[in-house]
Amino acid sequence: MTPADAQKILDENFAEWVLALQPEVLSIDKEHALVRMPVGQHLIRVGGIVSGQAMAALADTVMVLAALAHAGEFRPFATTDLSTQFLRPASGKAILCRAFVVRAGKAMTFTRAEMSDEESGKLVSTATASFYAG
Repeated sequence: MTPADAQKILDENFAEWVLALQPEVLSIDKEHALVRMPVGQHLIRVGGIVSGQAMAALADTVMVLAALAHAGEFRPFATTDLSTQFLRPASGKAILCRAFVVRAGKAMTFTRAEMSDEESGKLVSTATASFYAG
């Protein structure tokens, strides 16, 4: 799966409010997915930091892309569990999210993600999720 393939899947299958995050697939293969989310005023909350809800949605989205790349084809994945840890306030021009498949079975896929500030490279959040593919 190429970044263009993953971007097309994203653009054609994800909800409009997820696409409003303006996720850009930078790289993807069977081992990981890397997506850039530009930080705009629509993502900023009180205190001038990126909204936690936007960060969780980004992580969930990128982990699904990693699961799809690992599967090698489009499959409808349903999130069964999502846990996000916010390590420090996120700000800056963009957030990078890198997701990995930890384990994939026939029906369940387990993933993890790391989000960092694009400019400083500092880790701002981590997440884990499990997905069911029927």
